[in-house]
Amino acid sequence: MRLYDIGLGMAAFLVGLIVFFGAFLAYPLGYVFSGAFFPGGKFSFAFFRLIAGQAEVLFNSLRLGLVTTAATTLLGLPLAFLMARYRFPGKGLLGGLLLVPMVLPPFVGAIGMRQMFARFGAVNLALLELGVVSEPVDWFGGGEFLGVVILEVLHLYPIMYLNIAAALANVDPSLEEASRNLGAGPFRLFWTVTFPLMVPGYFAGAIIVFLWAFTDLGTPLVFHYYSVVPVQIFQMVSEVHENPMGYAWVVVVLTVTVVTFYLSKRLLGRGEYGMMGRGHAGEGERPLGGWKLWLAYIGVLTVVGLALLPHLSVLLTSVAERWFFTVLPEEVSLKYYGKVFSHQLTLSSIRNSLFLSFLSALLDLAIGVAIAYILVRRRFPGREVLDVLVMLPLALPGIVLAFGYVAGFSGTLLDPRGNPFPLLIVSYAVRRLPYIVRSAYAGFQQVDVALEEASWNLGAGPLRTLRRVTLPLVTANLLAGGVLCFAFAMLEVSDSLILAMREGFYPITKAIYSLLQRIEDGPYIASAMGVLGMALLAGSLLGVGRVLGKRMGELFRVR
Repeated sequence: MRLYDIGLGMAAFLVGLIVFFGAFLAYPLGYVFSGAFFPGGKFSFAFFRLIAGQAEVLFNSLRLGLVTTAATTLLGLPLAFLMARYRFPGKGLLGGLLLVPMVLPPFVGAIGMRQMFARFGAVNLALLELGVVSEPVDWFGGGEFLGVVILEVLHLYPIMYLNIAAALANVDPSLEEASRNLGAGPFRLFWTVTFPLMVPGYFAGAIIVFLWAFTDLGTPLVFHYYSVVPVQIFQMVSEVHENPMGYAWVVVVLTVTVVTFYLSKRLLGRGEYGMMGRGHAGEGERPLGGWKLWLAYIGVLTVVGLALLPHLSVLLTSVAERWFFTVLPEEVSLKYYGKVFSHQLTLSSIRNSLFLSFLSALLDLAIGVAIAYILVRRRFPGREVLDVLVMLPLALPGIVLAFGYVAGFSGTLLDPRGNPFPLLIVSYAVRRLPYIVRSAYAGFQQVDVALEEASWNLGAGPLRTLRRVTLPLVTANLLAGGVLCFAFAMLEVSDSLILAMREGFYPITKAIYSLLQRIEDGPYIASAMGVLGMALLAGSLLGVGRVLGKRMGELFRVR
């Protein structure tokens, strides 16, 4: 059938794609491994032995990932059960509110949390005035670790909640009903029937949360928690050719990432999770009323309120004329929003981010649409490998790729010390490519092949058919994926902090980090930029959600 033929043009595209991934994915990773294991051209484990002497750094990062995962589990599990197993008024609204924290990266939320929960911040001052406490409370336990954990949990619990809720929706309610009929109580039912069946969905969320917390760079930097692996890598970028320790740390991050995925596969592979039937929306839901309903309202709203504290803190900081030793800002002003569009650093960073994000989104569209079309409409050897390769950047920490670019392209035309824009565009595009591929993939699946065949029978060639028939039918999907790529690129942290080394090339997130070092007005301007970024991401997610609906989850799924 003509539809499944691979022509010369398609073959050339596949070759070009291999070259692209080889140059900007395989090469930097290979360069990192070479620097870690072959310093000076000779094989050596010397730097890994040095890392063994800094085990505390690795321990702190692992502890951060594990504690964050455990805390999000304790928070997300009851919320998912409530939303998946009970029916009550306002359920849809509460479910939407639970997802709001996703629109504010913890890197930005840390700015407001420092203002809100500092020793003489708004919360302590309010408690002192009310007479609840006699001296300021140390909310972060005498260190920065707890602050980082709190921010990570408040940002990442929606991911755990969504994965657990989806897993619960796929559990056959008749199995739970049979267990109840045999006399099992709620806790025994959960541990012997429900949880074993939802393990795959739970582990999917747990892996994302763990790796996100383990590799997060921005939040520890803002909280001055430097004794973690990502910050160590960030600090070694400037001496990448003098101190190979950075290479070794990157290999450690990659190793933890691979081991995490491997262990999850092994653990999941030992069990049987198939069911004769599957759950459906509404099945197994029980009505909730009386005091239990009020308890559910209070619990969900409390979680949402706590999760929105960083957002509120950033918003109040952005509109404060001055906020020092007072519960609320002494005077409200929008002048810092004006400075965002007049200050030289912020104005240039906005222009840079718009330029970089737009070009990276265009690159994603050009490559992603072609890949999605090939995956849906063509059959060829290695098709499954291409699908996995395209989704690989979702599992690859940004800090690893950014460090690999600095190390691998130093001294070349792409050296980020000169002009980082080419590598920033490529890094943004590579990291977001899965979004546009999955979005276009969903669109092409919904277009009947018969429409394309009819166009061919009327004499139109493949390219004309694609341009005049297929693409117009998937425009909404392409716009959704493109907007998402653009918005996430605007707020990318790791790539921006590492690759942008000169002030004239700073994107928005690097400018925010730079502004935080200015004591007088830096945090206020940075907060104003954070609010604008939050509005951009929220609008993008709402728009994409309206277009893709329930298929939005496909954008973040590694196949």
